[in-house]
Order: sequence, then structure tokens, then C-alpha cells
Amino acid sequence: MTETLPLTGERTAPGIWHENYWFARHDAAYRWITAQLSPTGRVLDAGCGEGYGAELLRLAGADSVTGLDYEDTTLRHVRRAYPQVNVVRGNLVQTGFADATFDLITSLQTIEHLWEQPRFVTECARILDPAGTLVLSTPNRLTFPSGNWYHTRELTAAEFTELLEPHFEITHALGLHHRNRLRTWEAQYGSCVDAQLATGYDAWDDNLTELVRSTTHEDFVIRPGNLDDSLDLVLVAHPR
Repeated sequence: MTETLPLTGERTAPGIWHENYWFARHDAAYRWITAQLSPTGRVLDAGCGEGYGAELLRLAGADSVTGLDYEDTTLRHVRRAYPQVNVVRGNLVQTGFADATFDLITSLQTIEHLWEQPRFVTECARILDPAGTLVLSTPNRLTFPSGNWYHTRELTAAEFTELLEPHFEITHALGLHHRNRLRTWEAQYGSCVDAQLATGYDAWDDNLTELVRSTTHEDFVIRPGNLDDSLDLVLVAHPR
């Protein structure tokens, strides 16, 4: 990949140093999927954004990966940067795909952007094979900084679960957390998220700059436990 999308606050992208913490945090969820679920068959990344996650799913062994998004500039970028990912422009709550088209649907850090969240869940149930798997992630409203105007409704773990249960049986309810290196930094300097949001990146001190530049997916862990303390929520589910 030789280009990246401009930052708007709506999505993250690789290759931008001051965005690296957020990219690594998102990247960790995709890498958990590739390691734990070993994607095969027909995969849909719903709300694919920049496309890096769809490409990871393809490289992990999926037979085909389709990236679905609504924005033309984004999809043109995905076509150029990840030419082996199938790209479809569409509405996530009314996709146009046939029933039972996909074996795996992923939609990470997307549902909080949607006005019609229940309708999106219903659509996922329709286009997912009855034996397929759905993986959704979203910021935990209890720990995520308020004020992202791209988010229509952020969710707690209980609300996220309630949203899926009419159509899906949840098999894994997980939370994303900092590993030791980030926790150690925060014990000395305070919240790294708050520090990043407090000022523009050109005003960050050396300690924060180095932390952000060096953060990778390995600085995060996805695990069960007290989900209310997690940074992001991850649900894995099968159709009822």
C-alpha cells in the first residue's frame, strides 16, 4: 500500500503516526479474528473503511472477502490499495445481498455509526449462512471518551448483547484491554487516550509521542471478564 486516506475522525487508517494507537487498537480485533476463528469461505467486512481489516481476513485464508461501505472515495482507495478484496458500495441496513450469502460477517467499530442498529443486526442475520459466524465490535460507552459526533449511539455491554439477542446466540462476549506496557505507562502518566485527546499531536510531549509511535496490536488483549471495564466490546455469535 502506497497511500492512505485523509483523516476525518470517522475512521482510522494505517501509516499515520499520530493515529497509530487507534489503528493498532482496531488492528488487534481483526488479528484476534484471524487467529481464533481462522476465516474460511465467503467473508463480508461490513463497514470496511480503509480496507486493512478486509485484507487481513483475505490473507488469513478466506476464499473470498467483500468489503462493504457507503462512501465512494473510501471504496476507490480500497480498490487501489487492496485489489484482491471485492468492493461493494451499499447501505449496511439494506445490502442487496441474497439470503445466506456469507459464512463470516465482521463489522468492527461500525455499529455505533448507524442510526438503525436493530435493522443492521436483522440484515446480518438474513445474509449470514445459518451455520455462519458474526463478529461485531464497538467502543464501550462506559470507558470511551464522549463527543465523537460520527457516533449515533454508543453501547454498553448489556445494550450490545440485548441488540443481538433477538436474532443471534452469543458464543463469546469479550473485551479489549491494554496489556502491561500501556498499563505501566498509564500508571506513571495517566490515561494515554485522554492525553492524546487533550491537545493536538503537534503539542504532545516526547513520552506520549514515543508511546503512540510504538504502539502495535500486541499492546492489546481481547479476553472475557468484566466487560464494563473494557475499552472495546467484541461479540461473536451464530444465527438462532
